[in-house]
Amino acid sequence: MYNPTIWQDHVTSPSRNFVITPNGDGTHTIARAGTVMQQGTPQDQVHFNNMERGILDAHLAIGLLLGAVQQNSWELERGTATLHNSMHYPFNSSKASIALLSPKGSGEYFVLADILSADGNPGEIVVSDRLSNGFKLEYTGSASRVTVKYTVIGGFLK
Repeated sequence: MYNPTIWQDHVTSPSRNFVITPNGDGTHTIARAGTVMQQGTPQDQVHFNNMERGILDAHLAIGLLLGAVQQNSWELERGTATLHNSMHYPFNSSKASIALLSPKGSGEYFVLADILSADGNPGEIVVSDRLSNGFKLEYTGSASRVTVKYTVIGGFLK
């Protein structure tokens, strides 16, 4: 199971002050100045590989979930949607309604969304307004066009 890292900023008082020491060979050594008020979390392979293992665990768990869903004949619906944004960053007009092929008994379903292609920075995909007959998709970035593949799971639990 993934063990999350609680990241801490390195805080000194006064902040953003450094001591520059000439080494005598044309180079300089730069060191933080001031008193350490909070030791920061090291940014090293141990911490970054922990994050990579957590990402891998999450992807494997989703794969297992989808396998179980298919084996248990849960309702699955897949599709693609192309979202368009005609505004300039930070504004975005990409929100679009997606109609479900078969209406659900409720809006209690999962939507997994993956970006297939993007003209620019797509940012994050946001799923909202889940109703029994559809939901809304949008992205938060500045891309002019993003194509999203989505998978809808469930919808009959109340």
